[in-house]
Amino acid sequence: MAQFLECRVCKKATDFKPETVCPFCFGPLEVAYDYPAIRQSLSRSNVESRPTTMWRYHELLPEVLGGTPTTPVGWTPMIRAKRLGQAIGMTNLYIKNDAVNFPSLSFKDRVVSVALAKAIDFGFDLVGCASTGNLANAVGAQASMLGLESVILIPDDLESQKILSAVCYKTRVIQVRGTYDDVNRLCTELTYREKIGIVNVNLRPFYSEGSKTVGFEMAEQLGWVLPDQVVVPMAGGSLISKIGKAFGELVKVDLVDQKPVKLFGAQASGCAPISSMVKTGAEELTPVVPDTLVKSLSIGAPADGRRAAETIRTSGGWAEDVSDEETVAAIVLLAETEGIFTETAGGVTVGVTRKLLAAGRLDRDALTVLCITGNGLKTPNVVAHKAANLPTIEAKYSAYKALGQPLEEKGKEHVGTI
Repeated sequence: MAQFLECRVCKKATDFKPETVCPFCFGPLEVAYDYPAIRQSLSRSNVESRPTTMWRYHELLPEVLGGTPTTPVGWTPMIRAKRLGQAIGMTNLYIKNDAVNFPSLSFKDRVVSVALAKAIDFGFDLVGCASTGNLANAVGAQASMLGLESVILIPDDLESQKILSAVCYKTRVIQVRGTYDDVNRLCTELTYREKIGIVNVNLRPFYSEGSKTVGFEMAEQLGWVLPDQVVVPMAGGSLISKIGKAFGELVKVDLVDQKPVKLFGAQASGCAPISSMVKTGAEELTPVVPDTLVKSLSIGAPADGRRAAETIRTSGGWAEDVSDEETVAAIVLLAETEGIFTETAGGVTVGVTRKLLAAGRLDRDALTVLCITGNGLKTPNVVAHKAANLPTIEAKYSAYKALGQPLEEKGKEHVGTI
């Protein structure tokens, strides 16, 4: 029941079209909804009766002319992270695990599902994106599924694993010399010169709405209860903003009771413009040149950075950033405690959680959810040291026995019952 696009600045309305900038004041456009009508027609029971995909919340997503998509994107696991909680000192910790999202193993599958549905509505045969990796995979996979032509533009220093997974799809992959921000500027120019739907440029108002489904699922999987605290990785800043919007919408349509939720943003220290904005109290975001191994969060001039900072401040949360070394250590910790192998963005989320705890910013006993947004199989190089010096033995029991205990003492505190 999306009605129109509305400018976040001047509040003027415009019809659905592939535009991201208000024609009246050049402010950002966002999808607007008829919440009273949704409240009358939507209930917990009819949501629960629907297929377990992100589209079970279709009334709170942009209307699709061809009908509700059936692609099984979303409804990823919500894990009670008891062992990680024990390791870092939290008693009520959960993980929303989009590292196993369909089809390309990241939360970007959600935003692409919405963007491509609208691309078809608008008559685009060619779609594309500017990407630091996960979005490239999601666009390539879903464009192939839908029979759309696609072109993906990426920085030329992207991890080889993400490039390989992108080129496997029926898509054209182009490397651009420069940072993500350089790639994004080129993609913006393409939308004015070519008939192409760039999911994170002229389709951005629709694309970004897909991020809300992380928040919708989070509340439903907790028993239609909002969490107390959420830690979210930040690149462009849209995900944390849209999770905040999702919680507000669930309250507006009476699916959950209102309660305060503190939102905490996580960035890599080598690319932390939003974190810096929050920590310094600045009103304007200062762009940076990324210098970190966390390529999936390497956006130096985030499009929704200012709104992300505002969302964090309004919620009473905070933002923090961690070094590359802390990121890798956190990837290993999550794998060792919960069996979840995350890419670098997930390492940032876990690493920042530890840092926020040490600073007294997080309540150790509050209902807390960490957002893990991508799969570690995309960035295995950062933990390659774990495979160094593996033992090699003869195929004899005596040789196995001579190795000693299989578990090192340092790992025993993570062993226990389910």
